[in-house]
Amino acid sequence: MEKIKSVKAREILDSRGNPTVEVEITLDSGIKARSDVPSGASTGTYEALELRDNDRKRYKGKGVLKAVENVNNIIAPKIAGMSIEEGQEKFDEIMLNLDGTENKSNLGANAILGVSMAIARVSAMSLNLPLYKYFNRDAKILPVPMMNILNGGAHANWQSTDFQEFMLVPWGAKNFAESLRYGAEIYHELKILLKSKGFSTSVGDEGGFVVNVKSNEEPIKLIINAIENAGYEYYKDVGISLDVAASGFYKNGMYELKTENLNLSGDEMTEKYKGLVEKYKILSVEDGLAEDDWEGWNKMNKEIGEKTMLIGDDLFVTNIKRLGRGIKEKSANAVLIKLNQIGTVSETINAINLAHKTKWNVVISHRSGETCDSFIADFCVGMNSKLIKTGAPCRSERVEKYNQLLRIEEEMGNKGKFAGKEAFK
Repeated sequence: MEKIKSVKAREILDSRGNPTVEVEITLDSGIKARSDVPSGASTGTYEALELRDNDRKRYKGKGVLKAVENVNNIIAPKIAGMSIEEGQEKFDEIMLNLDGTENKSNLGANAILGVSMAIARVSAMSLNLPLYKYFNRDAKILPVPMMNILNGGAHANWQSTDFQEFMLVPWGAKNFAESLRYGAEIYHELKILLKSKGFSTSVGDEGGFVVNVKSNEEPIKLIINAIENAGYEYYKDVGISLDVAASGFYKNGMYELKTENLNLSGDEMTEKYKGLVEKYKILSVEDGLAEDDWEGWNKMNKEIGEKTMLIGDDLFVTNIKRLGRGIKEKSANAVLIKLNQIGTVSETINAINLAHKTKWNVVISHRSGETCDSFIADFCVGMNSKLIKTGAPCRSERVEKYNQLLRIEEEMGNKGKFAGKEAFK
C-alpha cells in the first residue's frame, strides 16, 4: 500500500515568464511525480481564483509564494501519510474542505490544482500505468487538434484582430500523426504567405502569428490560401474554427469590433457568425457572445447551433452549475474544458461527464500561459474527448502536448482510433 511521503510546492516560471505553481509528490516507495499549473490571460469572470501575492517588488505582483506556502504548510500536512489508494476524489475533497470557499479563494485554485494533478500522475505511476489509462483503462480515441495559428485579441495584446483565435483543424487526416503533419506544413506555408504580403511573422502567446489586418474575416482567407498552398483541400482535409472571446470586447450591452469600426448587438453578432459559417463552413465558434449574455447565447444556438459547433468557455468556466444551466437552456452544444478554471481534477471530470451524458461535444484546452507539462494530452485521451486545443505547432510548451499525443498513438498501435470528422458530429 503506497503512502504519500512528502508534498512540496515551488514557484517556477510559465511560458510568459510569469510565476506559477509546481507541485512534487513523493511516495514512500520512492516514486516521484510533479505537475505544473497553467495560467490564462483571457479569463472568465467566474473562474476559480488564481492566487497571486500582489507584492509589486516581486514579478510585478504576480508571485505565487502564498499559493506555494498554502501547499507546503496547509495541504501537505493533511495528506502526507495517506494511502494513494484513497483515490482522486478523496484527495480533492480534502482540499476543497480545507479551502471552504466557492471559488477557492482561501488556498488558491493554483495551489489546489497543482496537488490534484500531481496526485493523478503519481497514482498512475504507482499503478505502473500511462497517465491516460489512469483516467480510463479502455481509452482509445486520439483527438483532432485545433491549432491556433493566427492570434488576436488578448493573446496578441490587441495588436491584431478582435477575434482571439483562428484555428486550423486537420480533421481529414487518417491518424493523429498525419493531422499534426498537416498542421505543421500549413503553418509554415502561412508564414511564407505572410512574408510575401509584407506582414509580420512574430508570434503570440500560443504560437500563432500576430497579423495587423483590416477585418476579422481576412485571417480566414489567409489560412485557406495557406491550406491550398500546402497542397490540401479546404474543408475536406482541413477546416477552420474560431475562438472569438467576445467578453473581451463587450461593453455596455454592445460588441465593439475596433478592427472593423463596428458596434454590434448580440443579434447582429449572431448574423455575422451566420454569414461566416455559411461562406466558409466554419467548424466551430467559441465564446461568440459574452459570458453573461445568456439570452443572446440561447438565441444564437437556435439560429446557428445546427450548422456549427457552439462552444462555451467563459460562459461555463468548467463549472458544473453553469454548465447545467447552459444544458437546461440549450445555450450551446459544446463545452471547453480547462482544469485551472475549476481547480481540481475531480470537478473537471464531473463537468466532462455531464457534457458527455448530454451528448455535448467536449474540447480539452490549454491556457495562454503554459509550461511543458503535457498533462492535458493524457487527460484528453483518458476522458474520451475528441478535440484538443493546445496552440500552434510552435513554442515548446505547445508542441510538447502534441508530441505526447504522438507517443500515446504509437503506444496504442492498432487499438487507437483518430476521432477525425466524427469529432464534429
